[in-house]
Amino acid sequence: MMTDQELQQWTKQLSETYFHKPYPDKVYFNSRLRTTGGRYIPSRRTIEINPKYVKELDGKELEGIIKHELCHYHLHIEGKGYTHRDPAFKALLKETGSPRHCAPLPSQRKTSHQYVCTQCGQSYYRQRRMDVRKYRCGKCKGKLKKK
Repeated sequence: MMTDQELQQWTKQLSETYFHKPYPDKVYFNSRLRTTGGRYIPSRRTIEINPKYVKELDGKELEGIIKHELCHYHLHIEGKGYTHRDPAFKALLKETGSPRHCAPLPSQRKTSHQYVCTQCGQSYYRQRRMDVRKYRCGKCKGKLKKK
């Protein structure tokens, strides 16, 4: 298990590498986070990370979460739009290769139905069954099949 100090060091390193800016503020694990990988709190200028992502998924996913939260942080510090809908935020995500959303945790996944696009291979997880004759892939409009 990674400690808060190791997380702090890794965040500083990622900030220097991808944003070419220092990260002097705090970052720590918050076990009360349930539905998100992490969050940036502008009033305190801190980043909180869900520790379940360290336990259940690989380091690449955690790196993506940290980079995503650093996008919020650096745009907020610069006085630019740092929310998910702002064009500056979307542009910085693309520039740094940060994900827009994190993958769902395997332990939290309550879905029992999985569908796959026959053209592009995009996977969809659903709690309720879906009529594959009625719905198409949201990415490429291809046909879906139950996996």
